[in-house]
Amino acid sequence: MRAVLRDKVIAVCDAKIAQKGDGVGLSFYAFFANRNDDPDALMEAATWWIKTHKLNHFEKAAKIREMVKAQM
Repeated sequence: MRAVLRDKVIAVCDAKIAQKGDGVGLSFYAFFANRNDDPDALMEAATWWIKTHKLNHFEKAAKIREMVKAQM
């Protein structure tokens, strides 16, 4: 995962956790605007989420944040 996307994922996870608590779940769509303005990044996130890690559609933000940080 590229550093720009990794940083965005961590920031979104941090914000969601701060807003709704440790149990908040999200999907990889949470990292993007409602319109598809960056299809390459969307596909990169989807590939990481679905193909590489075989995650469910919704996962805990804390889990995703820790997985991404572990790859740094």
